[in-house]
Amino acid sequence: MTDALRAEWTKLRTIAGTWWLMMGAVALSVAASAGIAASVHVSPSGPGGANGAGQDPTKLSLIGLDLGQAVIAVLAVLAVTDEYGTGMIRVTLAATPRRARMLGAKALNIAGLTLVAGVPAVAGSLIAGRLLLPDAGLNPAHGYALVSVAHGPTVRAAFGSVLYLGLIAMLSLRDTAVSTGFVLGVLYLPPLLAQLVSGPWRRHIQQIAPMTAGLAIQATRNIRSLPISPWAGLAVLAAWASGMLLVGFAVLKARDA
Repeated sequence: MTDALRAEWTKLRTIAGTWWLMMGAVALSVAASAGIAASVHVSPSGPGGANGAGQDPTKLSLIGLDLGQAVIAVLAVLAVTDEYGTGMIRVTLAATPRRARMLGAKALNIAGLTLVAGVPAVAGSLIAGRLLLPDAGLNPAHGYALVSVAHGPTVRAAFGSVLYLGLIAMLSLRDTAVSTGFVLGVLYLPPLLAQLVSGPWRRHIQQIAPMTAGLAIQATRNIRSLPISPWAGLAVLAAWASGMLLVGFAVLKARDA
């Protein structure tokens, strides 16, 4: 397994665009979070009034990850499709005939790289929220605490968001030309569908969809009103990632390179 991990790391770091995509995911996440934080305005008479019950500053600060994850998904797809496109997969399977080991090493490498990139993406987003949201009305004067890692739920949201990105990378390991569209559809279509329905159906979709369930980990306020609890939501995403890896392994084992 050590040799497989080393081989997959060599391939991943030498793929054209790996580092640009990682930096792009960080930059897009932070820029989107900063842009949204700068455009938000909450008045004392708005939702929640002066007691600060309406908004979740931590979750709002991390909203840029909704876009940054798309870049992570593209990188994960590229890590597999590039190998098939160049024919390198034949060499890989000759050197590592145990396909589960090869796929596991690839998944661990892409997830590990994503976790590393997730730290500055989450940290930068939280810093942007702390600096910009007070001017938007999300400040102690209106009943909102400043975004801070001294706040236990914020630490959980930050840590969970990094894990979320790693799971998104594992979910996105696909090997066909249409994989990017498929993965993005799995992530973004269920939330749109949930907005078209109401009542129990909306809640059920939000509970089982990988994106809406996984992002529950970012919530730090009004937890009881969520469709699913934070850690349970992340577990749903983990189940999706595991299922996708199992499907990928079944396809890899059933066909020739």
